[in-house]
Amino acid sequence: MAAGYAQLLRTRHAARLLAGTLVGRLPNAVAAIAIVLFVRGEGGSYTLAGVLSAVYGLATAVGQPLLGRAVDLWGQPRVMLPAAVLSALGMALFTVVGIEPLPVAYAAMLVAGVFTPPLEGGLRALWPGVLGRQDQVHAAYALDAVAQEIMFTVGPLLVTASVALWSEATALLVINALGVLGALSVVVSEPSRTWRSAPREAHWLGALRSAGLLALLGSFFFVGMALGSIAVAALAYSDTAGGDTVYGVLMAAVGGGALVGGVVYGARQWPGEPERRLKVLVGLLALGYLPLTLTPAVVPMAVLATLAGVFLAPALACAFVVVDRHAPRGTVTEAFSWLVTTFTVGAAVGTAAAGPAVEHSGTPAGFAVAGAGGVCALLVLLATRRALAVPSGVTESETPAENDRTGAVEPGFRAGHQA
Repeated sequence: MAAGYAQLLRTRHAARLLAGTLVGRLPNAVAAIAIVLFVRGEGGSYTLAGVLSAVYGLATAVGQPLLGRAVDLWGQPRVMLPAAVLSALGMALFTVVGIEPLPVAYAAMLVAGVFTPPLEGGLRALWPGVLGRQDQVHAAYALDAVAQEIMFTVGPLLVTASVALWSEATALLVINALGVLGALSVVVSEPSRTWRSAPREAHWLGALRSAGLLALLGSFFFVGMALGSIAVAALAYSDTAGGDTVYGVLMAAVGGGALVGGVVYGARQWPGEPERRLKVLVGLLALGYLPLTLTPAVVPMAVLATLAGVFLAPALACAFVVVDRHAPRGTVTEAFSWLVTTFTVGAAVGTAAAGPAVEHSGTPAGFAVAGAGGVCALLVLLATRRALAVPSGVTESETPAENDRTGAVEPGFRAGHQA
């Protein structure tokens, strides 16, 4: 298992691209906690902190597919690095201005969010050209999903450590400076510089003209909704079961389960079409959410939380493959960015829905929102099985999106059009 991942990371450029992308995405991964800490340090209310954080999140959701489309049109370096710099400057303005005047603070959040570079989608567009072999590409998607869990665990610790050593403003500046350096590391690499998307059909819908992609986005909106509601429900559970320590344990359990599931999933090749496999994985994911409504004592609850996370990273990794297969020609970065946006919006909706559910019907109702989200995600996949059918002539080793890309390719791997 470990040997397979080690071989993947030994491939030229692979480790650098993965590390650079993770570092470049740190500002987005820790924005919620960093903004809240900064606003509270400035004397603002939790409500204001939440609103500013929401503005940043919604702006990011809007900006990702737009920047992804720009990357497909003009390449990664011309879009990624300027976007990262503008996003960091937005956060820098926020640290200088603080929360007064408030309109400037909102404008800073809009700039920082809209220009968050689509590094996540960009990395997935690069993998086929860098790795060459289809089995390694699928393993890279799994490793990508696992690495996200690590980033979302380490990132908040880095923020709190920076606050303890310096200040809330310094933490924001340091994290965003690291983000620019991460983006720079990616875009100056040979695969990023030479990658070109295939010629695309002029269409205002872009990637969204794919029925299969729309079906996938509909499903993962509800997966995001489930995760967003778990965060709120777990907090409500911890208020009556031991406080912040219990909350940390539960969220770490969900992340730990995802880590284990992702590592195991990516360590082997899976037969059959990924569209069918995705239905099974999402079904198992939904099945893992439902027992959380029992809200037992802390130890068994932590076990249930771990089980609830096991199929998250595998489902995400499989979804990346499905996006790859259904993205219209010349839209792969945009398509991956739409998945990020849909997932983020779903999480926001889940957070908003779980709060009233907990207040009116108790903690189990909050976890019931997660279970309902998982079930709805599965139902969407089942209802759209025709749209998700593999396009005619596409095999497991040859997908439309992969044949659309160019860049550094291994001998024998069929790439797209040369730039």
